Order: sequence, then C-alpha cells, then structure tokens
Amino acid sequence: MALELRDKVLLGSAALLALGVMSGGYLLGDGLKRAKAADRSVTVRGLAEKDVTADLATWSISYSATGFDLPSVRAEIDNNTRELKAYFASLGFKPEALTPVGAGVNQYLNNGVNNITITQRMLLRTTDIARAQRAVAQQFDLVRRGVTLQEGSGMRYSFTKLNDLKPPMVAAATKDARNAAEQFAQDSGISVGSIKSATQGYFSIEARDGEGGDGSSDTPYKKVRVVTTVDFYLK
Repeated sequence: MALELRDKVLLGSAALLALGVMSGGYLLGDGLKRAKAADRSVTVRGLAEKDVTADLATWSISYSATGFDLPSVRAEIDNNTRELKAYFASLGFKPEALTPVGAGVNQYLNNGVNNITITQRMLLRTTDIARAQRAVAQQFDLVRRGVTLQEGSGMRYSFTKLNDLKPPMVAAATKDARNAAEQFAQDSGISVGSIKSATQGYFSIEARDGEGGDGSSDTPYKKVRVVTTVDFYLK
C-alpha cells in the first residue's frame, strides 16, 4: 500500500513537471514571437521643400583709382565714393544702408615711376529686396558716373528666417516618411505603428530655379529643403 501511494505521488509530480515544462515552453515561445513582432520595422526617408524669398541683400562693392601721386589718386577715389552714394540715393536707399568696410593703398615703381593704387570697399545692406534688384539691374549707371567695379563685386541674397520654418518642415517631412512606410506596409499586407527612431537631416537653402549661387548671378528666390530618416514599427 505504501509502495502504491509512493508511485502515485511520483507519477503526479512527473505530470506536474511535464505540465510546467509545456507551459514554460509555450510562454517562452509566445514571448519570442511577440518580441520578434515588436522588433519588425522599416526605415524610410521623408522630404519637405518650401519656396521662399530672401529677406536680406548684401552687396560688397570694390572700386579703385590709380595714378602717380597720392593726392590726385585720393581725390579720384573720393569722387567715386560720392558718385556711388549718389547712385544709391537716387534709388531711394537711406545713407546708412551703405557703409565703408575697408580700404587699401598699393605703391610700386614701374621703370622708376611711382604708381599708386587705392582700393575702396563699401557694403550695401538692405532688407528691401526689390530695391536691391533694381540697383543690380541698373549698375551700368555707375560706369557712366566714372565708377568701375572690380571683379568679385556682387549682390548676395540671404534667407534669415530658417528657424521659423524648421518645426513645420520637419513635421511635413515626417508625414511624407509615414506615407512611404504605409505604402510599403500596404504592399506587404501589414500596418505601420509608432516611430521607433528618427534622424533629422541637414537644412539646405539653394537657388529655386537653378541659378548660380554667387555674386551678381545670385537670386533672391530660394528653395529650403530637408530630409528626415524615420524608422517605423510594423505590426
């Protein structure tokens, strides 16, 4: 009788152990399945672009005068400066929009003759983009006034309000990325979940219509562009 009872106890313990192993195996397998499903994701890129107009124009202007004695060369450069100021005044610019940013004097002997060159640099800075464009378009009038601009003098247009555009553009790029992920998921018979990770790309500001980006060929019409990389969970 005691032997029979002991066998029954051992048999019951073995059954419980087997049930525990089976349950543990099921839970482990189900956990691995859920972990694998949670780890599924797709990485896509989203693009956002916006056309903007520059809000700042700067024109670095260099001109020079050459002669054989300092007083006459200085008188010529002073006259050029007056004509330059008169030109911008005629276009409606305020005097403070044009400021001197440097000057240089170069002297050298040529066959024993002293040669002197004075170079003057001025900077036009304005937020009146339309007026700045007219100044560039009519700059040949400076030649008529006797002012010859040196190579490298040119207008540059800048967009300074990028920080105002960043939040909505990042949101638009993220939405574009989700659209791409949903298209992928639809083709695969699954759905898109929450964002697993995201990386914001670099904001670039380029010429809108492919114009050059330097000097007088620069343009006030810009395109702001950002690309985000987003990793979405799939479910």
